[in-house]
Amino acid sequence: MFLSVFDIFKIGVGPSSSHTMGPMLAAARFLDALRDGADRVPGSGPAARLEAVLHGSLAFTGKGHATDRAVILGLLGFVPDTLDPEEAERRLGLLRETGAIDVPGLGPLAFDPEKGVVFDYGPPLPGHANGMVLRAFDAAGNLHLAETYYSIGGGFVLTERQMRTETLKGDDAEIGRPYPFASAAEMLAMGESSGLSIAAMKRANESAGGHATLNAGLDRLWGVMNSCVDRGLAADGILPGGLKVRRRARAIHEALLAERGNNLSQPHTVNDWLSVYAMAVNEENAAGGQVVTAPTNGAAGVVPAVIRYYRDHCVGATHQGIRDFLLTAAAVGGIIKTNASISGAEVGCQGEVGSAAAMAAAGLCAALGGTNAQIENAAEIALEHHLGMTCDPVKGLVQVPCIERNGLGAIKAVAAASLALRGDGSHVVPLDACVETMRQTGRDMSVKYKETSTGGLAVNLPEC
Repeated sequence: MFLSVFDIFKIGVGPSSSHTMGPMLAAARFLDALRDGADRVPGSGPAARLEAVLHGSLAFTGKGHATDRAVILGLLGFVPDTLDPEEAERRLGLLRETGAIDVPGLGPLAFDPEKGVVFDYGPPLPGHANGMVLRAFDAAGNLHLAETYYSIGGGFVLTERQMRTETLKGDDAEIGRPYPFASAAEMLAMGESSGLSIAAMKRANESAGGHATLNAGLDRLWGVMNSCVDRGLAADGILPGGLKVRRRARAIHEALLAERGNNLSQPHTVNDWLSVYAMAVNEENAAGGQVVTAPTNGAAGVVPAVIRYYRDHCVGATHQGIRDFLLTAAAVGGIIKTNASISGAEVGCQGEVGSAAAMAAAGLCAALGGTNAQIENAAEIALEHHLGMTCDPVKGLVQVPCIERNGLGAIKAVAAASLALRGDGSHVVPLDACVETMRQTGRDMSVKYKETSTGGLAVNLPEC
């Protein structure tokens, strides 16, 4: 199943792709379903009131991830990639005053911003840990329309019907993609037979899908990532949410700049540069700023940090290298998404930071001239050494341990790429086997450690 580079990397807002961006998109799509009217309950009157119910991980960590706010913004018609923060605040204020949402094509619909989003802490819905039900009622209280949505990670949203048919994208054969690989083994075999790099095959697949301005799109992705790094390096203060986590990226960056040229600096200081780039992004994400899912918001710092490291610290870095980095990383991310998961609520943080590290390792290896076999090896090394990592955000916030975890993920990604480049690409564990191991590990992992904040660090800091 083909996943575009623009599916894996989406421009959006923090703090979470699954708990913020996904619910916002689901709510906005519910408005479209209301306008369409095809699935309305027979005999019901016009829609007059809206309600949303969050289940599973969306309920347990929804407060910390601002899921209720995201749903309301979606019902107000906002979507993550074009969200105007000032206009959003103005519309939220108006909603609090009027208790109604004025939906174009539908008229005003009653909605209580304090009670209209319900947190259901019972069993999760059957389709996925991140489930939500949106309902509209007529003036007499009769059900007008109901739809169940699942936010399956990375900003991907499926209805219950789509979950049953497992429909993310159209069949590759229908759109004539020349290299429709769904596994790393297929990717390597197609590269061998065609003589093309992974980035070149991915580019050909994207072009067959109609991305005539592919380079411009890639440049925009990197531009948003890079701007996010810069904003994070310049910002200071306390992150929202109640943990009182202080931003650290700016102070660390200033110290690193002051040490430049100092003959007494330690060689491992390069790890601090990697960490500070990643932390800058994830501090911005925690503050609700604009980020790029890579492949999720919780893991959004790893790929930009490694690209920034490539651009600013590696010999021979080029702009084309950044494009190849993104294409290669997206190819690996698509394989992981297709065969396992990138959702912390489904498989733990191995699916988020682990996947991001694998993508970044592959991208850096490609940008530095690695062969396809070396690139696959780099991705496998990075993912293998994140297996079993839990998702246990303290207080349900994407802050502790998430911010530092991205820094360590970036360091592992660079180490994995370097090790792979020192070899010839041959290795014992194929990437596909590692991906399947991650899937199985996530399946067997206790729900306490899958973004519910009911286990791990989340319950061992009693003052929080």
